Amino acid sequence: MSSLPSDNANNSSSPAWMHSWRHKSTWLYLVMLLASAVALLASLVLSADTLYSARHPAAHLGCDINNVISCSTVAQSWQAEIVHLGRLTVPNAFIGMAAESVFVTVAVVGLCNPRIPRWFPIATWWGDCAALLYSYWLTTQSLFVINALCPWCITLMFSTTIQFMSLTHATVTVQGIPRTDTKFRKFLDSIYRPGLDIMIDVIWIVLLVIIILLRDGSRIFA
Repeated sequence: MSSLPSDNANNSSSPAWMHSWRHKSTWLYLVMLLASAVALLASLVLSADTLYSARHPAAHLGCDINNVISCSTVAQSWQAEIVHLGRLTVPNAFIGMAAESVFVTVAVVGLCNPRIPRWFPIATWWGDCAALLYSYWLTTQSLFVINALCPWCITLMFSTTIQFMSLTHATVTVQGIPRTDTKFRKFLDSIYRPGLDIMIDVIWIVLLVIIILLRDGSRIFA
């Protein structure tokens, strides 16, 4: 089974620019670990709120501030439980808790600098991509359908975004995926080599903030 070196500093064939601290496994997986830990904490809080609401249907949650910022409104929507197994429904918070536990583990594995099979970083990247899309779908539902925002859900969305950014960076520069002889890899190198990824990441985060403020800013600060 083929495997990849976990740190490009140990790969003598890697370009010199990849030896920068910003492209090494320690920094990238540490950022991923912190983002995943925040996402896991948000999922734990949401899971606790879900159980509390089930036991106390008439009670308000601590993050019920007004008509816009209301965890209860979001938690009581059908979008909060889209996985149904017969009569059993699985709240999104429980799925998030399980998924973020996996990504915390992936980040710890990355920090340990192991040699891993090629399929592992590919599978984890696609898994994180699915988690990000799922988070964005829930956020758009909150903004444009439910018309209420859950602070912990927004925290989870932003932390999942940063988690995806760092894992993508590590997948390209640390794990060497895709292979260096592909046109797509050369395109990615042209982004990471001069540091354009930082600008892209900042613009990405700013756009998310702008979308939220344009949609509900006037009501949030009313």
